[in-house]
Amino acid sequence: MRRRHLIQLAAATLAAASMGAQAQAFPAKPIKLVIAFPAGGPTDITMRQLADNAGKILGQPVIVENKPGAGGSLPAQLLQSSAADGYTLAQIPLGVFRLPYTTKINWDPVKDINYVLNVTGYAFGIVVPTDSPIKNWNDFVAYAKANPGKLSYGSTGTLTSPHLTTELIAQKLGVQLNHIPYKGSAELAQAITGGHIMAAADSTGFAPLVKAGKLRVLNTWGEKRLEQFPEAPTLKELGLDIVQNSPFGIGVPRDTPPDVVKKLHDAFKKAMEDPSYVQALNRYDMVPMYMDPAQYTRFAQDTFRTEKALVEKLGLAK
Repeated sequence: MRRRHLIQLAAATLAAASMGAQAQAFPAKPIKLVIAFPAGGPTDITMRQLADNAGKILGQPVIVENKPGAGGSLPAQLLQSSAADGYTLAQIPLGVFRLPYTTKINWDPVKDINYVLNVTGYAFGIVVPTDSPIKNWNDFVAYAKANPGKLSYGSTGTLTSPHLTTELIAQKLGVQLNHIPYKGSAELAQAITGGHIMAAADSTGFAPLVKAGKLRVLNTWGEKRLEQFPEAPTLKELGLDIVQNSPFGIGVPRDTPPDVVKKLHDAFKKAMEDPSYVQALNRYDMVPMYMDPAQYTRFAQDTFRTEKALVEKLGLAK
């Protein structure tokens, strides 16, 4: 019996030592960061800079993979079938918390994701072509009221923040709009500059086109006006009590070891502080929005509840 006990003790000690060695060795190979929107947009550009910074700190490259579609929820879904070893990370946009209310899924966005840290949020607005007869927000509202269902606008996808927030705006104004979903900011920009839609609701990926004189900003959705577009009023200034900045961060599979989560958190937090990341965000009026794992988990819990109310308010719950 004593011999068996010693063998079991030795085996347990070896297993613990092996686990410790694995944690110390992490990462021993490249890490994959899956983001929810296509290449070329503000999410892609800023997250690639963050990934590059984090890779230098971790000593292994962090490779960005674009997986757009399904309201930004595909990276989070991918985590459900990925090994919980820290080598697969996912961007978690706000649309993830709406998913169970609009689609039948067999996983829980709060319980089945390990929240590493929040990194930033978006600056949003509504734009029209500069040659549009809609010159300001009053024109937009007047046209929508006079032509129910005919004012077409594009977003970065069904059930994304630009889509749902615009529908909430329409509901508050008592107007009906015609929503056209696209797969991301780059595709949306092609649609509006090509004359396929009358307006676009998006993050400030539209900034270069505004500066080039191709688009006009009708409003923005933050607490205060954006430095890049000081002439564009906020929704609150227009009498709509709405602020939307759609925070997002990074998650890993639920059972990822705590020490691996800590290594990832520490590296990405330091990567956020690098001036190159702050400069990348500044291009789109985005700012660092840090939350540690505990804060980010609480945010996920709270957002899961508030998004349920929004989806139900808009009549989109299934």
